[in-house]
Amino acid sequence: MRILTTLAAFALSTGAAFAHPGHGGHDNASFAYGFMHPLGGLDHLLAMIAVGFLAYLVADRTSSKRPLWLVPAAFVGAMAIGGVLGAFAFDLPLVELGIGLSIVAIGAAAAFGRQMPVAAAMALVGFFAIFHGHAHGTEMPQDSAGLAYGLGFMAATALLHAAGIAAGLGIGKLSRSQGVLAARAGGGVMALAGVAIVAGII
Repeated sequence: MRILTTLAAFALSTGAAFAHPGHGGHDNASFAYGFMHPLGGLDHLLAMIAVGFLAYLVADRTSSKRPLWLVPAAFVGAMAIGGVLGAFAFDLPLVELGIGLSIVAIGAAAAFGRQMPVAAAMALVGFFAIFHGHAHGTEMPQDSAGLAYGLGFMAATALLHAAGIAAGLGIGKLSRSQGVLAARAGGGVMALAGVAIVAGII
């Protein structure tokens, strides 16, 4: 949890540094726009919080803290690759469908896949992160600074992952079983919402 918070704080401070002399407001505005982009879509929000739920559950099952940063790091790293592909107009089919299915798959994994190995969880979230990153990259304004914009959406993503992890850990402080149950229930809600998004209901 401390690692996730540190990474997010570093990314945020990097964005603030763009406003120092020599960078100007352009990079700072690009960072802010990138930061807000994942927060502006329900599909992105749900998927990224679901990743946090899954990371918490895998960590609980393995009695290790490593999944708390390995699983989110796999998502953020793959998302960065997808962002580069999108920024350079690389054609990736079915991006919107992939984003919608990511909520279903990751949410369902959190709800029912507690026996999932760490590597499998990383592979699952990394695969779907490509679609999220591609969407961020293709929607980057032409006048934005690519690095600042990318750092922005990566920072927001890390914070959303941390929110999902923190929810499970917070409830788990009161009762480990209740924390696990809450995270699994949250994953189930995410999966159902993903189905609704894919079906065009919401």
